[in-house]
Amino acid sequence: QVQLVESGGGLVQAGGSLRLSCAASGRMFRINSMGWYRQAPGKQRELAAVITSGGDRNYADPVKGRFTISRDNAKNMVYLQTNNLKPEDTGVYYCNADVTTPNLLHITYWGQGTQVTVSS
Repeated sequence: QVQLVESGGGLVQAGGSLRLSCAASGRMFRINSMGWYRQAPGKQRELAAVITSGGDRNYADPVKGRFTISRDNAKNMVYLQTNNLKPEDTGVYYCNADVTTPNLLHITYWGQGTQVTVSS
């Protein structure tokens, strides 16, 4: 079993910044892509950013130029630096990892989420 634990959420004023972190632990052969999704109140969960094991990054249009995703493969960590936050960025941010297990299965895991609230 693999666990993902997020941290770094909080309350911030518009224009502020937060750095979200996610630590993966458990029995894994390899972590493939890792990503951050977010879910605003009353809305569906949506992709914010994703990074492959090789470092290729993709961002959702609403966060391009403001958010930066990075990872530390040695520590099994993924980060999301969020800058120039807007009230519409408010929501629960979930970490996601596509994992190859020791018996070579591909399984997607999710963290429990961390709340980000941006006040105007």
